[in-house]
Amino acid sequence: MHRFQNILYACTGRGDETQGLQQALSLARHHRAALRVFLIHSPLPKGLEAYRESFHAFISRQIDAAVQGARATLNLGEAEVPVTVDLESSDTPPAIGVVRQVLVRGHDLVIKEAEPQEGGRGFNSTDMTLLRKCPCPVWLARPIRRAQNEIRVAVAVSPESRDENESYLSIKLLRIGRSLADTFSGELDVISCSDHSFEEFLRRNTRVEIPEESILSAALKLQSRHDAELRRLIEDSGIDGPYRIRYLKGHPETVIPNFVETHAVDILVMGTVARSGIVGFLIGNTAENVMGRLGCTLLALKPDAYVSPLAELPLKP
Repeated sequence: MHRFQNILYACTGRGDETQGLQQALSLARHHRAALRVFLIHSPLPKGLEAYRESFHAFISRQIDAAVQGARATLNLGEAEVPVTVDLESSDTPPAIGVVRQVLVRGHDLVIKEAEPQEGGRGFNSTDMTLLRKCPCPVWLARPIRRAQNEIRVAVAVSPESRDENESYLSIKLLRIGRSLADTFSGELDVISCSDHSFEEFLRRNTRVEIPEESILSAALKLQSRHDAELRRLIEDSGIDGPYRIRYLKGHPETVIPNFVETHAVDILVMGTVARSGIVGFLIGNTAENVMGRLGCTLLALKPDAYVSPLAELPLKP
């Protein structure tokens, strides 16, 4: 089972963060991990510096009250999951400050409440910066209304890996998806997309003069190879427990969000792959388009070869 050991909860200090804290505390309990709450805020205006300590005390009390409220909902004692709280006063954008904390403190998971979006889908610029630049997995929390033993988890993987980095990322996604499913309902949906654009093209362009039987045969061979590669990945991952393979035909940015909505998925695990092996690559267009339409909690991972572009900048502890 994959375990997170050093979890950072990125507090925004704005609004009710009960849902995000509940998910962070629940994961920390299950993984027996350390949980650190971190908040970065703008410096006080000139002339108010003398109130810095009282201001920090006020923020700390607010965070503590939110943590205690989340604990009460989960019936979780302080001894089960100790929580430390750190504040930082800086002009650094919050997402950049969080990534720097990951680089300095070695956190292996960042959890943050997703910023509210119109229509409840997609993520704002702060969240996208975290997804693009954070070297460790990023968990963007949205409200989950089900009981813990009913929470539905899905993992999206691509068996058509271009190199070992992408192949191992898919295996890692499967393992983490399995671990999360075991934390909740126990059932896991494994989503795999096959975009057979050539079928549409050939059928629309009759002048190509390829028999329907040949088009269908080619599509079936492609699907068979896709299925074999997916099952090999699942076998290599070593996951057990109940899971369902969900083959989705069409563009991932359309069919994955549709599946999440129609099947009431609460947590989606997916990778952010653009070009494996390239240091500091940006999030892939397909992954970004999928995320832009999601309305559920998201756990996003990068390949191990990824190096955050912030890693080259001077870091202060």
